[in-house]
Amino acid sequence: MGIKTALPAAELGLYSLVLSGSLAYAGRGLLEASQDGAHRKAFRESVRPGWEYLGRKMDVADFEWVMWFTNFRNIIVFALSGHVLFAKLCTMVAPQLRSWMYAVYGVLAVVGTMGPWYLLLLLGHCVGLYVASLLGQPWLCLALGLASLASFKMDPLISWQSGFVTGTFDLQDVLFHGGSGFTVLRCTSFALESCAHPDRRYSLADLLKYNFYLPFFFFGPIMTFDRFHAQVSQEPVRPEGELWRIQAQAGLSAAAIVAVDIFFHFFYILTIPSDLKFASRLPDSALAGLAYSNLVYDWVKAAVLFGVVNTVARLDHLDPPQPPKCITALYVFGETHFDRGINDWLCKYVYDHIGGDHSAVIPELAASVATFVVTTLWLGPCDIVYLWSVLNCFGLNFELWVQKLAECGPLAQIEARLSEQMSRRVRALCGAVNFWAIIMYNLVSLNSLEFTELVARRLILTGKGQGERIRHVPNLTRGQEPLVYPTRTQHPSTQGTQQGFGIGCRVSWMGGFRGRGSSSNRLPPDHTGHLVCYLLWCPAGKGA
Repeated sequence: MGIKTALPAAELGLYSLVLSGSLAYAGRGLLEASQDGAHRKAFRESVRPGWEYLGRKMDVADFEWVMWFTNFRNIIVFALSGHVLFAKLCTMVAPQLRSWMYAVYGVLAVVGTMGPWYLLLLLGHCVGLYVASLLGQPWLCLALGLASLASFKMDPLISWQSGFVTGTFDLQDVLFHGGSGFTVLRCTSFALESCAHPDRRYSLADLLKYNFYLPFFFFGPIMTFDRFHAQVSQEPVRPEGELWRIQAQAGLSAAAIVAVDIFFHFFYILTIPSDLKFASRLPDSALAGLAYSNLVYDWVKAAVLFGVVNTVARLDHLDPPQPPKCITALYVFGETHFDRGINDWLCKYVYDHIGGDHSAVIPELAASVATFVVTTLWLGPCDIVYLWSVLNCFGLNFELWVQKLAECGPLAQIEARLSEQMSRRVRALCGAVNFWAIIMYNLVSLNSLEFTELVARRLILTGKGQGERIRHVPNLTRGQEPLVYPTRTQHPSTQGTQQGFGIGCRVSWMGGFRGRGSSSNRLPPDHTGHLVCYLLWCPAGKGA
């Protein structure tokens, strides 16, 4: 009723002041906890020397962030810079051939990093889905696409296909699953669009140009084939002010990278959850801030990673999927997607196709269940993915159930008696509850089930935050540490080889789907026991 009604400026200012004060108070608790735990033995693997001149250590628990922006930063910059250079030259000389240039450069990059046999493997999947598209049966294309996706997520086919990767590039194991998974989604999109528009007669060359566009190939995001084909086929004309917006986006991405680096020198939000004994000593406000900051950081990382790729795509005169919506502005499950590309893919081919206008309870339930089944397959089935899918599927449907209940006679009459501003306040209270449900449901996959249980028990049930500061005993010899609580578990499949990895995988929302465990370096095992990189959901390379 009053969801779009403006509230008084003074009231909104008061809400902003309370929110800012709460975040500052929680941040103070996290800063003190980070300072107290900087020298703990349990933090030694993931809190490494940083700014020595300030005496600050840095949280390096996120394997993926460290990998992209330190170990392989130069390689990624070199590959993308080469793409931009050749694309610009082709656009100036022969703009009608720029789509071919994208494909050729992408194929050469794939061969150079992954080997020719991997290229042939992907071409086999592309040809298979292209042949299926010629039959004009959407159900067959979708079924074959899901089967191809399953072959990259389940043994023994995943192990057999990984043998096609040749060479010694350290990033190969990570890129294998990224390139393979995104290739299957792109080919499935091509096949379904071909069935939906039989009069357009798309060719195999169109599929290859679409699939091997390098900026999207390994990292995403996904653009559905109809959008990509339409944009790459039109004359490359840049709208007025577009170059300035591209520069602003690149500047924001660079500023976010610097801000995250500074933040990690003062707040160890990724390492603290790995030590439950230490985390249990935090006051309630700091614990709530820790849970909230983990989701905010994930949003920032997704915005940075996709922002860099989208900047390159915009230079190529494409309009890629928008960056994710900030978690602070979310209060409904329907918008909790951090990868809008995959979210668009799921909505177009599964969710909207089954659910229609999403106003009926039964079709909505069937659509959401089908969507999360595909999501679970994309992530790689394991217990924590099942739990995450069930919780978020429930949250998505529960919103519709509450909406239908609010439209019933008695409740609708009560709200009709309220002013529009009061109606918005009541809805805001419900939205606040939903906001924390979003945090809790996704925290189970961000860190670990044990940490989520700790947060839920403390914030909902007991609320007994001791807030004890864990200080070091003075005059200890170097290397001695008081109050050490070893809490991390060892995965059965990695006994004797990898220590400190808790069982678990982490996913994100109805879009960017990822995996992460509760270990100090954020590398979980997948359902086969391999360590995985969360954004691409793939075994991590030995050199990473």
